Order: sequence, then C-alpha cells, then structure tokens
Amino acid sequence: MLLNGTAGQGDAAAAGPTLERMLSVMGAGALELCTAPRGLGGVVEGITVLDPLESGLPRGQVLLAVGMDPQSAAAVDVVRDAAGSGAAALVFGPGRSGRPPDALRAAAEEAGTAVLFRTAWCGWVELIGALRAGLVLSGVPADPAVTPGDLNGLADAVAVLVSGAVTIEDVESRVLAYSSTKEDVDELRRLTILGRRVPEWRVAAMREAGFFRALWGSGDVIHRPAHGENPERLVVAVRAGGEILGSIWVAAAGGDLPPHASDTLRSAARVAAVHLLHHRSHRTHARLVEDAARALLDGRGSAGLLTERTGIPARGNCAVLSVRPGASCKAEETVRLCALMAVYCGANDLTPVAVPVSQGALVVVGALHQDMQRAVEQVARLGKSLVRQVADAFGPEARIGLGTVVGTLADLPESRRTADLALRALLWTGEHRTVAFASEVAETIALNQMLDTLTGPALAPETPVARLVAFDAAHGGGTMVQTLRAYLDHFGHVPDTARALGVHANSLRHRISRLTEVSGLDLRSPDARLLAQLQLRLLDRGGREA
Repeated sequence: MLLNGTAGQGDAAAAGPTLERMLSVMGAGALELCTAPRGLGGVVEGITVLDPLESGLPRGQVLLAVGMDPQSAAAVDVVRDAAGSGAAALVFGPGRSGRPPDALRAAAEEAGTAVLFRTAWCGWVELIGALRAGLVLSGVPADPAVTPGDLNGLADAVAVLVSGAVTIEDVESRVLAYSSTKEDVDELRRLTILGRRVPEWRVAAMREAGFFRALWGSGDVIHRPAHGENPERLVVAVRAGGEILGSIWVAAAGGDLPPHASDTLRSAARVAAVHLLHHRSHRTHARLVEDAARALLDGRGSAGLLTERTGIPARGNCAVLSVRPGASCKAEETVRLCALMAVYCGANDLTPVAVPVSQGALVVVGALHQDMQRAVEQVARLGKSLVRQVADAFGPEARIGLGTVVGTLADLPESRRTADLALRALLWTGEHRTVAFASEVAETIALNQMLDTLTGPALAPETPVARLVAFDAAHGGGTMVQTLRAYLDHFGHVPDTARALGVHANSLRHRISRLTEVSGLDLRSPDARLLAQLQLRLLDRGGREA
C-alpha cells in the first residue's frame, strides 16, 4: 500500500496533473464530458470561475462558466475565447434542456477546447470543492492494492498496518466502511457499526467538548487515550484542496497500538482522500441514476438518459414493481429496502433500478426475456420470491404490486401505473395475497376507483350510514355500524351474522330492528343496500391507504 507517496513524484507529477488524471481521481457523477477534441492530456494548473469582464487569464485553467446558458450565443463565444487563453477545459451548468447544444459542441471541436457539463445533482460549490481536491490528489500515486473508491478494502489495509480496528466516517459521523477484525471490539465501535453511524449521544458529547473543531482544524493525528472500557484511539481528518472529506478512526484491538501507528495513519489519510473523493462522486452518480428513473416513471423523463446511465436497453421487455414493506415504513428504511431490491435482483441476473418513494420503493427491472409471455412469468416469479425476502427483513405486512410488462423504457409510466394500482388493491382489507398483477386484483381496483368517485356524495350527512356513525359516537362507541357491516357482508343471513358478531340470533334481530329505526335504512331496497355497502367501504378505507 502506497502510504508514503506524495504529490510531485515522477516525471508525470513534475509536468503537472492532467485533466484525465484529475477526472479519474474525482470519479463519475460530478461532470459529464461533452467533447475533448485534443484529448484529456492537457496539464491543469488551477480552477477558476469565469468572469467575461476579466482578461488575461493564466493558462491551464479549468474555467467554470457559472450562470451562463450553454444554449446561448455567448456560450459559443466563451468557448472560442477559452481556446485562445489556453484553458485546459470549460465547464457549463446542465442547462435547461439537459442536452449539449450542437452549436456549442461544433464550436468546441473547431477551437479544440474540452467542454464538460456539471451534472444536475452536483452544485457549483460542491463541484469547486471536488475539482480542487481532485487537482491536489492528482499528484498522489495510485495505490495498486486498493481499487479507487473501495473503502472497505482501504479500511482492511490500514488495519493491518496499524494493528488496530479501523472505521472510516464522513463529516456527519456516518460509517462509510470498517475493517474486519477477529479481536473483540468495544461497545462503542459495535454500536457505531450496527447503526452505520456514531450514536447521537456520543456525537453530542464530542461536539460539546469541542472535539470536532479540533479534528477539522488540525492537520495531524489526534490521540485519545484509553478510558474505562473504551480502548486507545487515533483519529485523523481526511482532506484535500481545503475540502474536508471525512475521517479515519483506529481503535486498539487486543493490546496497545504500535509506536508507528500515528505516522502510518498520517500517510494513510493522504491516500484515503482519493478514495473518499471517488466514493462521494459514485454516490452522486447513484443519485443521477435515481433521478433519471424517477423522472421517467413520472412521465417527464428520457428513456435514452436512463439507458445511458444504467445500460438498460431502451427497447426490450421491462416492468415496474411497486413495493411496500409495511404500513409503518420510515424514510430511513426505504434506503435499506432499495439496497435489498438491488442486491436480490442483481443476484438473479436482472438489471434493476430502485427508487425510494413514500413508505416503499419502485423498482425498474430491465433486460427481461425477449418473449413477452416468458417475461411476464419472470416478473411473477421475481415478485413471489422478492416479497418473501422483504417480509423476512421488514415484517409480514410486505406487499408487491407487479406492473404490466412493456416493450420499451418509454412505456414504463404505464407499467408503474398498473403496479401502483395492484399494490393499492393488495393493501385492501380482506385481501390476503401479498403479490399480484393488476389483472389479478381487477375487481378491487374497480371498487377503489368507484369509491374514489363517490367520496364526496357518499359522505353526505343525512344518509342512513351517516346517522348510524353519529349514533355510535353519541353512545360511546356503539355497535350499530359493526352490526350493519356484518349483516350486509353475510347477505342478510341472520344465523351467519349472529355467529360472526358472537351474539344470539334473537339479540341480532333486536339490533336490526333498532338499527333501521335509528337510521331509516330500508333493508328491502337493493339501492339502499348498495349505497350502505359503498359508504361502509369508504369508512373502512380510513387510515389504511397512503
């Protein structure tokens, strides 16, 4: 592991970092390449926000065209001026259309200027920090032992060198990676790893003690001596180009940390900066994929963009699954749900994109079998096995609505619509299935649509059911509504209704007599019974649907 490498070593470093090296260090997600007519081998000397009123820019700058519309004629002029000033590259915002304009591309190719676009998920402030960090880290030799962005591999490598247990965290004290160790870990490390973040009480205590001010303000390793059951610890901030990227923690495991641990950790922080920057860019890319999928499912996105970012073919059978792990699913649990979806679908040789939504997730499944019938069977099998996985992880209330299999990504909004309808039907009282296509629960879907239409007039205050609701409320939670519901559900058959309610048949007959007296309901009228059934269904819906 190259823990002693520093910027400025070797011929390439002496010549200065190239645009290609800087972009490689940053990773995908923050920038999208439009064109580079002369390649990416130009040396980068600095990062500069472009000011059209300022002349005499130094050569080798990555110019950021903040606030300039790439569709405008002024943008074309800026591209030509950038070439004249010897700029290494020119970066525009994503623009309104999200597509590079032909005139801009043509001007860049004629002038020989590399042009890139900032992605929608990466703001200018974040991009400037990433570029500066990338520029500094371009001079740090690559570590052949650890793949860029492999934080778990990095944690294991550092743990071996310092003979301790390593945790890598972001600036919000969230755990990004941790080393595996055979030694017993202390309770604080165990809680941190299980919760994927440092416990809130611990963060609050460190903040109150001024620990984070010292950590982020120091460029050196901080030593925390053993205290009680907490072993000796070392921590160092990971930074590059003035940007704080996270921290590395080392806890003694099974003994004292070796004398060289601080020097090793100091060197590790320099190498770790590349990996943390790469990891952050990867997360940005994941958000871009999610955004492209969400926009397409909402009927406002581009199938081509989703194909470009995921590799799912634009033409080919695909479908949407609408997943609800449980009625009380919290926002933070949807992240874990999406991870489960992605891993399980990937293990079944499918290409998924999981998008978190309120109380659940939508899963785009692409590259299904080219035969439509076999693709439908494939989705059905996936849904049945997947709902068992979700139920095991989140509880028995898990439900999955299966969307219609469609032939192109552009048709996914229709698949999403049918998946949502199927899920809503599966959540209905009395429905015991856990997974279904819309065609399999068509009657419940039709009833839901009818009740949606009738919501206004069905709640009119003078209807018989409304009178029964008011009567029950006035008499401390009476049984009139419950009796009517059971009576209608059992088609007016007194013995079956009495057994369902747990009362004697004669008592039931008395209740029915009192019920019709209070409500004015004519149980002999088919229309009256139908309206009462619909109103009772509307009452049943309360609180069960999101």
